[in-house]
Amino acid sequence: MSTEAKIPLKQHHTLQQGLSNKRMIIPIALLVLWMIPNLRETIYSVLADAFLQVSAFVALTLALYYGISHNLNATPLNNWMKQKPYREVVFAGLMGILPGCGGAIVVITQYTQGKIGFGAVVAVLTSTMGDAAFLLISQRPEDAAIVLSISIVVGIVSGLMTDWFLPAPKQEFAHSTSQKGTTRLPHPSLFGIWVSRISIVFWCLLIIPASIVALLLSMQYNVNDLLGLPDKSIEYLGAVAGFICLLLWALSAKNDRYSELTKENDNALPKHWIRKVAQDTQFVTSWVVVAFILFELILLFVGEGILDSLKSWGSTTVFFAAMIGLLPGCGPQIMVTGLYLQGAIPLSAQIANAISNDGDALFPAIALAPKAALLATVYSTVPALLAGYGYYWLFEAI
Repeated sequence: MSTEAKIPLKQHHTLQQGLSNKRMIIPIALLVLWMIPNLRETIYSVLADAFLQVSAFVALTLALYYGISHNLNATPLNNWMKQKPYREVVFAGLMGILPGCGGAIVVITQYTQGKIGFGAVVAVLTSTMGDAAFLLISQRPEDAAIVLSISIVVGIVSGLMTDWFLPAPKQEFAHSTSQKGTTRLPHPSLFGIWVSRISIVFWCLLIIPASIVALLLSMQYNVNDLLGLPDKSIEYLGAVAGFICLLLWALSAKNDRYSELTKENDNALPKHWIRKVAQDTQFVTSWVVVAFILFELILLFVGEGILDSLKSWGSTTVFFAAMIGLLPGCGPQIMVTGLYLQGAIPLSAQIANAISNDGDALFPAIALAPKAALLATVYSTVPALLAGYGYYWLFEAI
């Protein structure tokens, strides 16, 4: 039987399966909230802010990053790193502070192939902030500069200390490849292919106009007046686009496990790299919406006193933010950043979470080298607490 004849037998991901995945919890919950009259304006506002203030920026940044990565010849860089052992740690630290999890996943993959050492793994997992970096950069670029600067220094120092003084696990590799050494990837379903195609078309049409609108809004221009549109027209269009973005993310789930909620789609950089841009942007958008909605609901039902309550915790928030950083995936970390942006937790707690969290890079690390992943997580938690509490006592406890 030919390969073409076998393909239909593998199309197990039907439309019904696509609608039953755990990611659909989020758009369905959002629709239910939208049906409550008192919450309708809040839902519109959150979706519009998420798309116009975060998604457009994320998509443009990822398009530049993945576009360059897709066409970059990495051979000279690999040769440069091999000349001096410490260079791979510096390189890993730099890859870690790139917004998103792509840089960290590249380093993890290189480690599981035996091309770099364990110190580089610690450096990249310590310095990476994952997808939460997009949210912080788009909303508070000056604070993002502080957090990422501290993260890269702590990451490189941690990686060097690991290589020089700390024990490293024996390299282990999960049996995730075929005899020819190529990764076995499940054949995509027909439903998944169409969702992917729609995502590509959606972002190809919107990435440039959305980026222009986002830039104008950030410069305090009234875009509705500039375009001669009725009040709030751009905001409502942004809300619709934000919901479509969230829905495409939900429908692109590979399985019905709860882990799908907290991580990006785990496919490699595809031939058409704009697909990866679309998938990652949709993931970030969805969790930004979740973080903002939860915050608004808490304020609605508990009152703004909750902010004062969290602030009263003082240095305790640093510890809890660092502990949340231990959770795999970027979803919980985006929520912590959302709390910081709303003034609920101090910058020291944001720093601790940024250094402690490993983003989506922890998923392939756990799958391919579980002992190394566990040890690297421990090694990144200690400097996270030191950096967070250090910043708190130096600048915030005065």
